[in-house]
Amino acid sequence: MSNPAVDLGVVVRSQRIADPGALLPLVPGPDGVAWVHHGDGMVGWGRAAEISVSGADRFAEAQRWWDALTAGAVVRDEVDVPGSGLVAFGSFTFSDRTEATSTLVVPEVVVGRRGDDTWVTVVGSGLAVPPELTEHEVPVQPAPELREGAVDGEAWQHLVADAVARIARGDLDKVVLARDLVATLPTRLDTRAPLTRLAADYPTCWTFQVDGFFGSTPEMLVRLERGLVTSRVLAGTIRRTGDDTHDLALAGSLARSSKDLEEHEYAVRSVAEALAPHCTGMNVPEAPFVLHLPNVMHLATDVTGVVRSDAGALTLTAALHPSAAVGGTPTDAAVALIDEIEGLDRGRYAGPVGWIGARGDGEWGIGLRSAQVGADGTTVRLFAGCGIVADSDPADELAESDAKLIPVRDALTPR
Repeated sequence: MSNPAVDLGVVVRSQRIADPGALLPLVPGPDGVAWVHHGDGMVGWGRAAEISVSGADRFAEAQRWWDALTAGAVVRDEVDVPGSGLVAFGSFTFSDRTEATSTLVVPEVVVGRRGDDTWVTVVGSGLAVPPELTEHEVPVQPAPELREGAVDGEAWQHLVADAVARIARGDLDKVVLARDLVATLPTRLDTRAPLTRLAADYPTCWTFQVDGFFGSTPEMLVRLERGLVTSRVLAGTIRRTGDDTHDLALAGSLARSSKDLEEHEYAVRSVAEALAPHCTGMNVPEAPFVLHLPNVMHLATDVTGVVRSDAGALTLTAALHPSAAVGGTPTDAAVALIDEIEGLDRGRYAGPVGWIGARGDGEWGIGLRSAQVGADGTTVRLFAGCGIVADSDPADELAESDAKLIPVRDALTPR
């Protein structure tokens, strides 16, 4: 599906504005898009152009559509920073075989902040006057009812044990298994409420929303900015206790854990190997650092490189997905095992989510700590996954998945 705007061309104008304050309250309704990190980022609303794609060719099809749209666009960018000018927000499915679709959306209005630069972009068939920006009050959401999703906790532990047995006999090295919870609300969810809470509670994560898929991810799959590429790898997790002294000791044990270091090494290796053909030079740190989040700590590594001139952010995203952090190692064997035993359709969970600019720059995270709003607006599926290796313990993995469900679960619950 494509929008007629591809044929007619769109007119885009970005201009500087006075700092409007917090970005998320500017969105006038629940159907906006968002990409916010430490208060910076972009929000948008309205739909000037969009495409839905599916299947194994979804990234290439979206790229062709984006190339056609940017080629025909008339852009007046008075700001000239990554994120100004013509941008699309996107969310892609984890699997080639899911019934869910992937999407790119060009909003009619985008408001952005990057350091000291703040701007508004208007997209349409002609130059339009930017809208007056006002804060909108978000109604308090009623508490949801939560229930187990496709596979309950006890059955999921058996799946983990099955995966460990297959790893032990040499079928594969690592697999990431996901589980879901289902939240039911008495009225349609206004996603601005959980988004606002996620951005406040997890400012170091990237809080996102595209087409009803929302969350706050700690993992940057790829950032491309003026030829420099960065990919943050997270693999290896431990739950925080809230006691700073105890958590410091736990961070030390995580950094020395052979199980978590093994899981992390697979993830880093898969990212480095995927990026290498697209880069003229790369830096892969020898050891990870411990990333502290409010609810968990992760082993983390930032892989960086200088990208070749013909590689844009969406091309790099397609090359990296699925990494070992969300699929496993070897990739084909891990994805096949996920299809065989996981028992749920991930949809866009663990797929790339983010934005792309007309010059190829962009930021694409992995859709973790996330949820998908159902078509009825009152049903929400929450997702979490864990990396399973030879030393994994099913009970420990269930506890880890519970910890990863906390951000979105709490964000759906009124304070």
